[in-house]
Amino acid sequence: MPPVGWMNDPNGLIYYKGEYHAFYQHYPYGPWQGPMHWGHAKSKDLVHWEHLPIALTPSMPYDSGEDTVYGCWSGSGVDDGGVLTLIYTGHVESNDPVEVQCIARSTDGIHFEKGPVSVIEGPPDGECFGFRDPKVWKRGEVWHLVVGYGKDGKGKALHYTSSDLDEWTYEGIAAESDGTMGDMWECPDLFPLGEEADSHVLLFSPMNIAPVKTLYLSGQFNYDTGIFSKQHKDRVDYGFDFYAPQTFEDASGRRIMFGWMNIWGAEMPEKEDGWMGAFTMPRVLTLAEDGSLLANPAEELKALRRSHVDAANVLLKDGEQFTLDGAEGSALEIEAVFVADSSSDAEFGLRVRCSDDGLQYTEISYKASEGVLRMNRDHAGAGEGGVNEASLVPTEDGRIKLRLFLDSSSVELFANDGRRTITNRIYPLESSLGVKLFSRGGNTLLETLNVWRMEPDQTEAAGE
Repeated sequence: MPPVGWMNDPNGLIYYKGEYHAFYQHYPYGPWQGPMHWGHAKSKDLVHWEHLPIALTPSMPYDSGEDTVYGCWSGSGVDDGGVLTLIYTGHVESNDPVEVQCIARSTDGIHFEKGPVSVIEGPPDGECFGFRDPKVWKRGEVWHLVVGYGKDGKGKALHYTSSDLDEWTYEGIAAESDGTMGDMWECPDLFPLGEEADSHVLLFSPMNIAPVKTLYLSGQFNYDTGIFSKQHKDRVDYGFDFYAPQTFEDASGRRIMFGWMNIWGAEMPEKEDGWMGAFTMPRVLTLAEDGSLLANPAEELKALRRSHVDAANVLLKDGEQFTLDGAEGSALEIEAVFVADSSSDAEFGLRVRCSDDGLQYTEISYKASEGVLRMNRDHAGAGEGGVNEASLVPTEDGRIKLRLFLDSSSVELFANDGRRTITNRIYPLESSLGVKLFSRGGNTLLETLNVWRMEPDQTEAAGE
């Protein structure tokens, strides 16, 4: 979360000179979307973060204006021979074109100098529905860039190449909607992942196909033709509050993803406290054999674990609830393994952030006969309600494995080792701290339960 003000998309994620850097869309003067700046934080361990001075402020003709919408919109970061380089969208609605791609450089990783002019001076085909959010990577001696684009009712990812990051050549459309994947692709991210050399994944946030917030395509990217060939498609996350994910590769070769843990149009009750928006926890991405994307919490998050309680082989009886002493709290990590076939008619799971009177809670459940995982926040407190649903098949040994992170107003669920994730914001009363497990429509065996209280947020301001 930002120290104050507004936060949305993750930007410029990079491992640079032994530290993780995370930039983000930011308006520091209030909890609303004003002219976009780039906020900045860094970490040595992905867990404890230090806020740094604002990296980018609207200041140039290509990213600043008067009496209009303008700002330094989303983009990415690369290490160009020791120079931390940010490539971002300058958005000025009174300009023509409205959106151009811009560059800023830093030798100390904190203070950035912008280029005198934009490096891509508008879309290749003139008028369009968006031309923004460049993501850059290097292969061999060539820099590659994909940027979100919309035209003729189809979202697209356009592909550019460069030898120096300043002069770019348009190569063509890397991928586009088939008519079912939105009319503009925000925040495209194309990266190698998997055993095969040409195996790549494309993430993007499609506009105007509610309730879908984010999609991924896995397949092959041909660097000779510049064309991405899709083999598998699915949502990145099935929650209400997950958007604009971005990834980077760390020193060990892990592909790590952060997402914006809010969504456009949400009530965002935290604005009453002077801030809005947060990042998800860092997630490590891998590919399953069938091409599906797996997302699991970074191992470093185990450093947040504090007191621990557990249980094993508990028969959850139809209509009853099970509680475990010491399992309550607002900041928890929970691992629960259920035997899915112990009752094919049962719906089972857990409730978190439960009030003492049982009227307030967020429910995570699975029904084996339907093969559907749900998260229900209709009774979660302030803010929007709603139920998320995602198909889920039990593991080969017939288990449903749920790993859940609670952190005050956030719920991040990882099911069956990252096969499905659901991310939501909730706003219960501070006193609603209970955790209850249940089964209804039949008995269910809870094989194991582990609950850790987590260390509170340790983010510091620069210089503290």
